[in-house]
Amino acid sequence: MSASFLLEQIGMPKDPLSENKILRHRLDEFIVEARKNERKMRRFQSLELKLIGLSSVKDLIETVLAPDYATFRWDEVTLLLLDPEYEIQRALEDESVELSSMPHLMFSSSNDDLNAYYQMSLFPTLGAYRARQHATLFPARRRTPRSVALLPLVRQGKLIGSLNVGSYSAERFERGVRTDFFCLENAVNIERLKRQGLTDTLTAINNRRFFDQRLKEEVGLAKRNKRLLSCLLLDVDLFKKVNDSYGHQVGDLVLRDVAALIRAQMRGSDVLSRYGGEEFSALLSQAGEEEALEVAERIRESIEQHLFSVDGHADFSVTISIGVTTFNPAQNGEAAMGVPGEYLVGQADKALYEAKANGRNRVESSGVLVIT
Repeated sequence: MSASFLLEQIGMPKDPLSENKILRHRLDEFIVEARKNERKMRRFQSLELKLIGLSSVKDLIETVLAPDYATFRWDEVTLLLLDPEYEIQRALEDESVELSSMPHLMFSSSNDDLNAYYQMSLFPTLGAYRARQHATLFPARRRTPRSVALLPLVRQGKLIGSLNVGSYSAERFERGVRTDFFCLENAVNIERLKRQGLTDTLTAINNRRFFDQRLKEEVGLAKRNKRLLSCLLLDVDLFKKVNDSYGHQVGDLVLRDVAALIRAQMRGSDVLSRYGGEEFSALLSQAGEEEALEVAERIRESIEQHLFSVDGHADFSVTISIGVTTFNPAQNGEAAMGVPGEYLVGQADKALYEAKANGRNRVESSGVLVIT
């Protein structure tokens, strides 16, 4: 098949001179875009270094809320922070900050306020301004934004705040449009920068390395305090079919939503991680077998009932299989002291295998471990 034939099929003329002009024009466009992105990246790197170098909470918040308009061209910026123990507000007051003078800074004492904006994902969301949904995020606005971008601030896989940007242009933060907004995620979330080696970049939850660290810590605490600890291993059923049918990009979206669905059924003190591939792991501190099974069943049901939408395809669903095991040091006495965390994971893995073998889309438990 000749090059000219291929060019003709995609609407390009066969004339060599015309072809050369079109290709040169496209190359020039790519070069201009690359230079623009390079300049933008340098600006964000400069801001990132500035944020990291700040020594006070007041300076950090003021810098985030008042970025250089010439660089970002954001019309409205607000910050909502989770502060149940009044720690951030106290720190600002210690720096002689009048909170009433910072109307664009808001605090929440409950996760519920934040979760309302990020029910299904811990990734930035863009779209049209809707008064019912967004008015409380922009209480002191000069004008009503026409499009908004919400950036979740995440620490150790948990939502701790939201940076909210509004634009007077309806097209600025349209869904599916790349903007400079995403570049700020690394600059603003300092804690996530420090812990980026412990976060799964696809699902925005903890990764296997983080889980392995916490497993040792939680097992140690369970032994010392003679308290219950349950471990869950969760695996998306027939996930290869999703990738084969819809492609890997859709598969990635499915994993993100599955992670969010699992997280929605867990307590703030629980540890959720992406264990590898389409497999997740969870640690439920001070949770016995019955409670762990209830959590696992809620997770299974929420995923089974969720519909995934893909352009050009009918909605589809996936299921998940879950293995559960429970560690009770008080029941096993001195024998429990020699039990490694890997043993719990191994028992949960056996239960997961049983769930798969018994038809998938089910929860199986290895029971409370008996150490001999």
